[in-house]
Amino acid sequence: MTEETKKTKEEEMEEAIKELKQQYPSVAEQPKHPGWVTLAEVFNKAETTQKIDPIFENMVFMLGYDFSSNIYVVKGDYLTIVDPGNDYTAFMALFDLDYNLEDIKKIVLTHGHRDHAMGIFELLNYPTIMENKDIEIIIHEKGPEGFKQMIEETDFPFTLVKGGETLDLGGSEWEVISTPGHTMDGISLYHAPTKTAFTGDTILPYGMADVDDNAGGRLDHYLFSVKKLLKTDIENILPGHGVPVVSAGQRVMEVAYEGIMAKILEIEGNISWMDVAPQLVQRGLLEEAVYCCDKKLVGDPEDLMALQLKAYCLTDMGRNQESIELLDQILARQSNNPHALLGKGHALLGMQQFEESLQYFDDVLKINPDIKEAHIYKGMALYFLGKYDEAMDIEIFRTEFAEKFKDQLDQQK
Repeated sequence: MTEETKKTKEEEMEEAIKELKQQYPSVAEQPKHPGWVTLAEVFNKAETTQKIDPIFENMVFMLGYDFSSNIYVVKGDYLTIVDPGNDYTAFMALFDLDYNLEDIKKIVLTHGHRDHAMGIFELLNYPTIMENKDIEIIIHEKGPEGFKQMIEETDFPFTLVKGGETLDLGGSEWEVISTPGHTMDGISLYHAPTKTAFTGDTILPYGMADVDDNAGGRLDHYLFSVKKLLKTDIENILPGHGVPVVSAGQRVMEVAYEGIMAKILEIEGNISWMDVAPQLVQRGLLEEAVYCCDKKLVGDPEDLMALQLKAYCLTDMGRNQESIELLDQILARQSNNPHALLGKGHALLGMQQFEESLQYFDDVLKINPDIKEAHIYKGMALYFLGKYDEAMDIEIFRTEFAEKFKDQLDQQK
């Protein structure tokens, strides 16, 4: 080895050590962990105009790090722990704050991942707790079998939930919402008076979590769960990781929702709403397609493609009157738009206004007699009006529709 080569190797080693030091600062240089913090302090730092409810003065959390989730304590008539995490030092610090072991009466797990759940055994091993066995442990019925068995063997009260229950956590009521997707056993807890939800790993401050296939996670379930939460009036999110979200809960849930759609469609980068919407329709994800159309219409309320596609989706979802209102906006600008005329006729058909729908199908066929759907829908309208012979005179209706759905049509007679 030459002196020049040796020197190069030494320089490379120095550079590597320097890089490691930058990545892993010494303990003295690392920021001090904030420890247990009241949620009221989080609200104050967020400088929100939202009035801080007294319940947040009585809730503390420990920010998760390394291999532990966030840990939350709800103080009321007794103490409830939501996700005991996986950090034994957290409870040592909690009890240094004059929180008493004997006051813990419930532990709720948002799901059975180790970083959220294993701290439970640290708590149960305290002699006072083990002796009294006065803590109820609450977990989804589809939680990990091995974990549930370990809990059952401790002889502590054990409750399985599936969603829809209301839990009394020391005097405040929280609705259990089943939110599978990240894992099969995910639950969220919703407190309606403060529009606040514990979301575990279903909703994180930056949106969605990864799907854990090994724990039964599925993207389609995840999409359904986030859609369910979006329909709930949630402003504040208490996530399994990261700082709680104050006031901006709806937007954070939308980010998760959009992320899941992109994952399903295998799209990377920014979403083009009107490129994504037709793909979602092809997969039968009509609500998601409507969501994308709405996003487009926020920036361009008169976008014809977005209006039309949204209207078609609403009709297929049975929301015919809403569909007609959108189609009328198009027809006010383009009275001979065959797609809008067809859509309105279809919506009227769905509302069983068969006679009125016929005029729209006839108008479409005058513009373009090759539009197959207009023939089929016209045949359906005639059939439901009792004009069976006229309906069967329409060849496409007779050969491509009536024969396939003969039993259903006969039931309508």
